[in-house]
Amino acid sequence: MNIIWGIILVSVTLKIWIGQIIIAFSPKIAEKINIIDHESEIDKTYFLEMRGVAFWDSITLWILPITGILLILNNNLWTYFGLIGSGMYLYFVGRTITSNLTLQHNNINIGRSKKLKLLILSLWGLVAFVTMIMAVTELIF
Repeated sequence: MNIIWGIILVSVTLKIWIGQIIIAFSPKIAEKINIIDHESEIDKTYFLEMRGVAFWDSITLWILPITGILLILNNNLWTYFGLIGSGMYLYFVGRTITSNLTLQHNNINIGRSKKLKLLILSLWGLVAFVTMIMAVTELIF
């Protein structure tokens, strides 16, 4: 089970981390590969806030991909990385969903695919939650 979850964890969270790096350091490339909406299609403040978050995320979101690698390698350190990383991802997901819903409610243009963004963020949250439960279970038992 750990190897399978490690592969899932690496494949999902590595994409998130790399995506945030691309958004932070090369938003034009992020627009071209449809990671983000074109700057002209969304509210300017939202675009700038999204880039600011991406800079921070590019520094911090490496922990869950490492957790997945540690799981694959059957290294017990995965539990500690998993707890820290999943907590960070749950915060990231919750903050982003809440912020986006508040912006939408106040007619701020956050771009197209609002429901898709919510679905993707929910998937990331689910991955973080499952990882947290697995880590706690491993530490207790």
